[in-house]
Amino acid sequence: MDLQELYQEIIVDHSKAPRNHGPLDGANRQADGDNPLCGDQITIYLDMDGDVVRDVRFEGKGCAISTAAASLFTEAVRGKTRDEVEALCASYLAMVKDSDALPDVDALGQLAALHGVSRFPMRVKCATLAPHTVLAALRGDGATSTESEDA
Repeated sequence: MDLQELYQEIIVDHSKAPRNHGPLDGANRQADGDNPLCGDQITIYLDMDGDVVRDVRFEGKGCAISTAAASLFTEAVRGKTRDEVEALCASYLAMVKDSDALPDVDALGQLAALHGVSRFPMRVKCATLAPHTVLAALRGDGATSTESEDA
């Protein structure tokens, strides 16, 4: 199996059986995310212990890319500090917006599976909804939209 097939398998798995899906009792941060072009809508719930993400969950509806990205992000940010989450989001966003960029698998882990989305500009907003919403929840902004984001 080549790397692209493995990445495709990860995306399909997370879109069909998303991890950390559902509300989070005791969440002390949350944000709603919206991608009006595709109809994706998610809510990210964070349970922060100081600067550390103690627990995270999401709910909503969206396409396979949006759902897989939310599932992968909830797995990736649990246990990380605010600074680590912000760095992860920055690295991920740079990767999906630049098709020439090689993913830093060490930094991104399974999120690197979404690298191929960069070749499909209309899907980039689907893949970036989760990190933008995670960042909004961290900041306490409450809501975010990919509508004005540059693809």
